[in-house]
Amino acid sequence: MSQPLSILIAEDNAADRLLLSTIVSRQGHRALAASNGLEAVALFRQEQPQLVLMDALMPVMDGFEAAKRIKQLAGDALVPIIFLTSLTENEALVRCLEAGGDDFLAKPYNPVILEAKIKALDRLRRLQDTVLQQRDLIARHNEHLLTEQRVAKAVFDKVAHTGCLSAPNIRYLQSPYALFNGDLLLAAYKPSGGMHVLLGDFTGHGLPAAIGAMPLAEVFYGMTAKGYGLVDILREMNAKLKRILPVGVFCCAALVNLSFHRRVVEVWNGGLPNGHLRRADSGEVVPLVSRHLPLGVLDPASFDARFETYPVETGDRLVLVSDGVLETRNDADELFGDERLQAVFDANRQGDRLFEEIQQALTAFRGQAQDDVSMIEVCVLDETVERAKLAFTDSGQASPLDWAASFEFRAQTLKRFNPLPFLLQLLLEVQGLREQGGAIYTVLAELYSNALEHGVLDLDSSLKRDAEGFSRYYRERSERLAGLEQGYVRFHLELVPQEKGGGRLLIRVEDSGKGFDLAGSLARQPSMDSLCGRGLTLISQLAARCGPSESGSGVCVEFRWPSQTS
Repeated sequence: MSQPLSILIAEDNAADRLLLSTIVSRQGHRALAASNGLEAVALFRQEQPQLVLMDALMPVMDGFEAAKRIKQLAGDALVPIIFLTSLTENEALVRCLEAGGDDFLAKPYNPVILEAKIKALDRLRRLQDTVLQQRDLIARHNEHLLTEQRVAKAVFDKVAHTGCLSAPNIRYLQSPYALFNGDLLLAAYKPSGGMHVLLGDFTGHGLPAAIGAMPLAEVFYGMTAKGYGLVDILREMNAKLKRILPVGVFCCAALVNLSFHRRVVEVWNGGLPNGHLRRADSGEVVPLVSRHLPLGVLDPASFDARFETYPVETGDRLVLVSDGVLETRNDADELFGDERLQAVFDANRQGDRLFEEIQQALTAFRGQAQDDVSMIEVCVLDETVERAKLAFTDSGQASPLDWAASFEFRAQTLKRFNPLPFLLQLLLEVQGLREQGGAIYTVLAELYSNALEHGVLDLDSSLKRDAEGFSRYYRERSERLAGLEQGYVRFHLELVPQEKGGGRLLIRVEDSGKGFDLAGSLARQPSMDSLCGRGLTLISQLAARCGPSESGSGVCVEFRWPSQTS
């Protein structure tokens, strides 16, 4: 049984007004009576009835005007109005509807028909109330969701943009299809110089597509800052995404290792459109072909981390794009496509204009994005002396500051394992050392190279005095290392805190070789044209102190850091 209603009866005839009030009351409803339209509006404002019986022709204010005002007062709520009329002309009935009427009841009044109309319109009114309640609930949920997404996006941006996207040799474009971008752009300096760059495209767009971006960024920045190479980072990212992402969600990605010092770029492309390497001298465009499955698809044991290596020169440019660039559609439902992108490369005559020309081509195409749109250009620079700041994803405040540790890496390990990221990860847990991360990595690399090549393998660095000897040196290095059966390299690390804050890092490296004359090596100035003899000189420039170890068979270097509160 339906709930009783408050029903406003607006009728100028007293007898009809009494009759209607009696019928309504006997049906269990509450009757409110008004003798003209003005009284009806005032009574509606005061009592807020759920339904109105309105006579069309009344003094002071007729039913048409009263109905309009009542509908305005009701706002979004549905207050059905049944017009009471003896009018039969079509124009008069249309006027009732235009004034806001929902139904008619002809005179003389039939109680059965009146009850049926009241029930029908009450069902409609309650349905409208339900719709309004659900609308308001959806609006509240939507606002709550948007607030959560804004907070999540702020956190995501802090993590994802920790690195060096603002570097002078990087230009990029990101246009998200939703609040969250399913595409991910990351760039970070390496301790050894150069940079890692990643463009990722998760399946879908919006928040679901961005879920895997934060753990991916954590792995990328953390491992890059601690000196890990391309293969190790790729394997860890794939393993992590495979472990946490649901089936069907993965990340198409291109990861680039750019070395300004070695003048090479290493590229791994899994599932993204082909990238492009534009040569500065010839304008030749080399495709960076996608050869792998996306990250998060294969189990760690099946994952292929092999990459392509390309020589580069100053001014060469790498361009990576996401699917959203090629899948942009115009009003004629045509895709921008790879051919239009290739045409931009073919037409380009100035390398420094390439990025703008691609943007202009997309704008001229006037397409509607079907997905997140991302593009990044990285220009090869001359090697710089100044070392860029490394990007870390943790505070570095949780490690002990007074400790010592020794590591001995023996023949079988030396063949297959690079200990530098392992050692650097340990050292860079100390916040005070992070500003010198690049210098520490360079010193460790030189010390390790010296201990392995000249100590354990007994190679003669004088072979590297010219290009031919350089090639012979590294060929012999590979042969001796492959046949190595005994020998070791030892690292002794010690952190010593200072009374007034800050501290000292002592690094001592020994090997199983016969040792060498450190003082003599430092005293000899290498020739500018020589390809050897610069390592120890570089160490002495980067470290606070460099000298022979106490045993005389190794090298000891010292780094210092000031108090973090000074």
